[in-house]
Amino acid sequence: MGYRELSFNLPPDYQEGDLRDAIARELGIGVFSWQVAHKSLDARKKSDIHWQVRVAVLSDELAGGEPSVPSGLAIPSRVRDERAVVVGSGPAGFFAALVLRKAGFRTTLIERGTEVQKRARGVRSFEQTGCFDPVSNYAFGEGGAGTFSDGKLTSRSKHISREKRFIIENYIRAGAPEEIRYLAHPHLGSDNLKTIVANLRKEFLDLGGSFLFETLLEDIRVEGERVVEAVTSAGGIEADYCIIAPGHSAYETYRMLIKRGVGFRTKPFALGSRVEHPQELINRAQLGREALPGIKAAEYRLTSRGGDIFPVYTFCMCPGGVVVPATAYADTNIVNGMSRYRRDGIFANAACVAAVKPEDLGGREVSALEALEQLEELEQKFFRYAEGFAAPSCPIADFIAGKESGAVRASSYPLGVKSAPLWELLPPRVSDALRAGLRDFSRKIRGFETGTIMGLESKTSSPVQVVRDEDGRCAGFENLAVVGEGSGWAGGIISSGADGIRAALRIAAL
Repeated sequence: MGYRELSFNLPPDYQEGDLRDAIARELGIGVFSWQVAHKSLDARKKSDIHWQVRVAVLSDELAGGEPSVPSGLAIPSRVRDERAVVVGSGPAGFFAALVLRKAGFRTTLIERGTEVQKRARGVRSFEQTGCFDPVSNYAFGEGGAGTFSDGKLTSRSKHISREKRFIIENYIRAGAPEEIRYLAHPHLGSDNLKTIVANLRKEFLDLGGSFLFETLLEDIRVEGERVVEAVTSAGGIEADYCIIAPGHSAYETYRMLIKRGVGFRTKPFALGSRVEHPQELINRAQLGREALPGIKAAEYRLTSRGGDIFPVYTFCMCPGGVVVPATAYADTNIVNGMSRYRRDGIFANAACVAAVKPEDLGGREVSALEALEQLEELEQKFFRYAEGFAAPSCPIADFIAGKESGAVRASSYPLGVKSAPLWELLPPRVSDALRAGLRDFSRKIRGFETGTIMGLESKTSSPVQVVRDEDGRCAGFENLAVVGEGSGWAGGIISSGADGIRAALRIAAL
């Protein structure tokens, strides 16, 4: 059996038969099997938009060549009597719990929110009534905040290839499309994620794990340098090892950990708003036409120096998506973006944020607790202005000019928008940087200034970071790790999942 790798440029709407014919012509063979190894869209020239596809081919008609087989994740498995408690069911917490259970630990995973189907009903009710549910919302519940997102699986983190493959393969077994193995920019979509996280939970339970929903971590009991018990709203759970994956919305968890001696420091983070446009406008700007067969919807990623104040960039772009009320608490107002797998909505949205440091906002050095307090105060300020969960909003052109026209445009946001001088609600230097960035973006994408900017985007990254020792544990603790986005060491589905996996593997190796 011979092996070859080939690369092709194929039209956006190519079919599987087209690829097979291209392989046969290139190699001059008739009987073979193949697998797509990599696929990325090249849209640099609007007159020549195409897929770049690399395939791995096996055939008895070929001589020589050996396919490379990537090494898998090595989980040391044995019968153990040790108990592991994992807090939070987002990617970091879930994959940490899965690895610990596969390694033989008696593993309990607790989640303050509800299971995913109940959570979806709670989210729908919130959007229809405006009545916030503290256990069924966009921030808390099965799968974490990422369950209601675009489900992007890209990561800039290096040296996590084994962990990434483990995550990808588990997602595929749980119902994700096979293409996430090879697409350059894979995504799952919020509709797929609901099924995926439920199937992952079933696998964890079938392995003998324990999963407790609507169970809030209230405290940890510490003896010496060890956590011996997780104190929860459902009672105490004894622990030989504890991994906490709180996400970056769980302020009371942060405060409890700091009170119990877990060290946190401040770090740079991002702050801004969401921008929204008709998807057809973005398609015309990026693809040169309103639609292109074979392409779901055009994306963009923009950066600016922000007038030399703070760097400004777009983040978590959701083609064909919706802007959602992502608050974690009843007295805060926050927005985020979400899209389904088909990305077929009429709007496109993205975070438009400035890279800041906590001390930039208050004009002085602040502690981790103070950084959380000032961010929470800003989120509450937006709630007070809106008198609820409507999104303070204005045309991008108004934001650039610093003049309120009162214009309110159609939006995907389910709880309505409220005309606002958004630049006055954000910290002044953040507004100045965003204004400069929006001017730059309007030069890069035709019609960008005709869109809408709305709400407070405060959850792209955490303003605090847990202090870790050389083994990845919380400094000063023998058996406690804080992982994922809430740790300040990871961001996004893949890097957060990898962070949780590595924490679990370190425990399994002891």
